[in-house]
Amino acid sequence: MNRRFALGLAAGLVIIAAVGAVEFRALFGGKEASSPATSSAAGGPFSLIDGSGATVTDQTYRGKWELVFFGYTYCPDLCPTTLNTISDALTALGPLAAKVQPLFITIDPKRDTQAVMRDYVKNFDPRIVGLTGSPEAIAAVAKEYKIYYAVHRTGDGPDDYLMDHSGFVYLMDPAGRFVRVLSGETAARAMADKLRPLLSPSS
Repeated sequence: MNRRFALGLAAGLVIIAAVGAVEFRALFGGKEASSPATSSAAGGPFSLIDGSGATVTDQTYRGKWELVFFGYTYCPDLCPTTLNTISDALTALGPLAAKVQPLFITIDPKRDTQAVMRDYVKNFDPRIVGLTGSPEAIAAVAKEYKIYYAVHRTGDGPDDYLMDHSGFVYLMDPAGRFVRVLSGETAARAMADKLRPLLSPSS
């Protein structure tokens, strides 16, 4: 973990934040999407691999509310912060968290192998499923979710790079339809508060 955090560069984080803000405005007009009627805004079919080597598709977790987040294990700040937030939000939800399935999809399949993803998500919460796949499969799912990502070189070595990428958490309903997007900077309790009315039996 230490070597991954050591790769963090302030300039890289500024680029990520700036790109994310531009893309958010382009996709959602600067507002948080909240209506199932906007389901075409993000999401679609995919086929990826989880930490056990099993194939996971967009149909695998039907019946659960999904929190879909794209990132990578060498991410210096945004990804670990967001994964911690998701974990803390699940804890705040208590028994209702059983209705939620968080998915962490890598945008760096070259380094984020099945085993790397499996071990990485364990550092945050066993309920988070890490997914990887071929570069083509990752590009396909990123396109479905309208995720921006690009290599940001930091040196001449083969692993001297960061990934610029969107920092949104997508909430999908039990039928796989897009509901809303949450900022990766949303506080855990605020995230739980947004989810709780949807998960409560009375909702």
